[in-house]
Amino acid sequence: MVNTTEDPRGYKYRIGLNTLIDPVTAIAGATAAFNAIKSGFSVGRDIESMAGDLGRWMNCISDLKKSEEMNKKPPLFKKLFQSGSVEEEAMAIFMAKKKAEDMREQLKQIIIMSRGLSAWDELLKTEGDIRKKRQQMIYAQEERRRQILEVIGIIVLVLIIGGAALGLTYLYVQSR
Repeated sequence: MVNTTEDPRGYKYRIGLNTLIDPVTAIAGATAAFNAIKSGFSVGRDIESMAGDLGRWMNCISDLKKSEEMNKKPPLFKKLFQSGSVEEEAMAIFMAKKKAEDMREQLKQIIIMSRGLSAWDELLKTEGDIRKKRQQMIYAQEERRRQILEVIGIIVLVLIIGGAALGLTYLYVQSR
């Protein structure tokens, strides 16, 4: 089940059970966008012409931060039926986070060299604004969907246990 949503700037995002917050996918997307930005600067493109790549990079970094947050407080069913170890996932997030920090530092140097410190400060402010809007729009929707699925799972589990208890009670009463 994959839906798309569009933010106020017209960017489309995939929303689904497993599509939004995967650290490996997020860092791969961030790396691809970062490489496009670096190659753009190396051939003389200006920062304005690379707004799409910068936006893609910011979105992937935002997904990475959200995956770290969700790893600290995983959904109920992920705790129960998780494939792979907690340590493995934590290491993947840690490594992706360090790579993202390196990319951010390189991007900072590129922007400061080409546009000055004020351009970097403006980019950080814009990134913060975009992140807030995106979190309100996309992550809140994903969180609601996760909570609904957990409640449905708990209700089904309670119904199964209740049905089994009633069945056992019925069999006990019939055997007397």
